[in-house]
Amino acid sequence: MPADSLTEIAIQLGREAIWICLLISAPVLLAGSVVGLVIGLLQAMTQVQEQTVAFVPKIVVMFLVLSFTLPWLISQMLQYSIDLIAGIPGRFF
Repeated sequence: MPADSLTEIAIQLGREAIWICLLISAPVLLAGSVVGLVIGLLQAMTQVQEQTVAFVPKIVVMFLVLSFTLPWLISQMLQYSIDLIAGIPGRFF
């Protein structure tokens, strides 16, 4: 197999891995960002600058989002793994 095609395969696999990482982490990160923004705005309006006021709600919301989206996250990871392993014979041999 030529080195160029191996390089293309490696780049494609890397892109797929980065995409699935972004897809899997997006719900939790977006929830944490939205809650952080809302609490930051509330802190700016009330001039309460306590760090735990922002930290605890973000952790709680991120945990709740993770618990609700966990079946979907697992199915995405499982499908990616199945596709990756099933594609080995076609890509390399």
